[in-house]
Amino acid sequence: MITADRMAAVDANAAALGVPRKQLMESSGNAVAREVRAHAEPGASVALVCGRGNNGGDAFVAARFLSEYEVTVHLLGRPESIATNIARENWDALLEAEIDARSVADAADLDLGDPDVIVDAMLGTGVTGALREPERTAARRVTDLGDAGATVVAVDVPSGVDADTGDVAANEAGERVAVHADRVVTFHDAKPGLPELGIPVTVADIGIPEAAELFTGPGDLIGLDRDPQSHKGDHGKVLVVGGGPYTGAPTLAARAALRAGADLVRVACPESVAREVQGFSENLIVHGFPGETLAPPHLDRIADLAAGQDAVVFGPGLGDADATLSFVERFLGAYEGRAVVDADALQVVPEVDTDATLVCTPHQGELRKMGGPSAEDWRERADLVREFAAELGHTLLVKGAYDVIADGDDLRVNRTGNPGMTVGGTGDVLAGAVGALAATQDPLDAAAVGAYANGRAGDAAVEERGYGLVATDLIDRLPQALRNE
Repeated sequence: MITADRMAAVDANAAALGVPRKQLMESSGNAVAREVRAHAEPGASVALVCGRGNNGGDAFVAARFLSEYEVTVHLLGRPESIATNIARENWDALLEAEIDARSVADAADLDLGDPDVIVDAMLGTGVTGALREPERTAARRVTDLGDAGATVVAVDVPSGVDADTGDVAANEAGERVAVHADRVVTFHDAKPGLPELGIPVTVADIGIPEAAELFTGPGDLIGLDRDPQSHKGDHGKVLVVGGGPYTGAPTLAARAALRAGADLVRVACPESVAREVQGFSENLIVHGFPGETLAPPHLDRIADLAAGQDAVVFGPGLGDADATLSFVERFLGAYEGRAVVDADALQVVPEVDTDATLVCTPHQGELRKMGGPSAEDWRERADLVREFAAELGHTLLVKGAYDVIADGDDLRVNRTGNPGMTVGGTGDVLAGAVGALAATQDPLDAAAVGAYANGRAGDAAVEERGYGLVATDLIDRLPQALRNE
């Protein structure tokens, strides 16, 4: 199963791997045509009802493969309003081929005749919510003709149905309008909501490579787009808990969290280093606690502080004193929010029974200390890491030349980054970036995007500076590395 958001990411990743959307649309359209042929004899009449996005573009392509049928293509809207270049090119191809293609400016004028088959290609998996005009009226027409005997084939998902849930949203009048399809042809993988419909579903292989799902890529950044109406705090409040033996590590993590998009970042650290941490950036809110290391007496105050945050980054620069590790264990045992666990704090995780949602970011040496597996080949390591993540019940981001991200079910691999990133502090930057992302994204996505962006930032730094980069070079480049372009 693949959700609508993940499908959009995989499409974009496929394009980045050299499989362009135009090629995927050609394959999708061919799959729709095959589905029509499976349920209608040559000479039958086929009406394709098309939206102005890529879902409609799939049907434009399908029409070209149905020359043995009596085909009419109905575009809901003006041709100049077609939303994507590839869909527009395929509309133009219909006209050049003199296929009967009609634009419908007003849904009240939609006349589908009495077709044997109707292809519903109005809206795809990326559209949610109640149908609006002209799709609402068109959906009623299609459903009425289906009830009268026409076979209705939906492209990817019946228009009006949420592909992730199978639900149909109510409109302002309380009506739930959607196309009642007889069957669905969907692409690459099944969508979670389709089994709820109780109709046959064909999953068509359209040539998306396995690598587009496995490897992180630019498509993984799609979910980072912001609502123009958002307010302070909507994009995450992060607490970094660390420091004592070290001052740089918690500071790097906190600054990275800011650069990765968190609205507010606090640092909880011993008073002995609080002034130095604050001195690195006036943008941080620093809370100092008595002593030179964090320990159990600080637990209640830090737990209260963490309760008001969206995510906690736990571990940078903490050290491994017995009292500190006891503090980590007790904190995680009581915490119920999201936390990124890094550095010395990692060794405590396997022993803790917690309701927290954890993203653990070990390198291979730290993973072994956690009781985890090791393998030289990244493919073998990936399978082992997924098994260990399932055993732990947490998400793992195992750093290496190929970063492996797993939550026990899903698996991603990141290939960005370079040997210059062996310099100290780059792991702290990664932990902070993942913390910011975990404040707004699912844990696996936060870990995958954080690894991808951290590596991109490192690649940009090496391109400019060579292998003499330092961790702050990555921080400076994180905003650009997280841009979806």
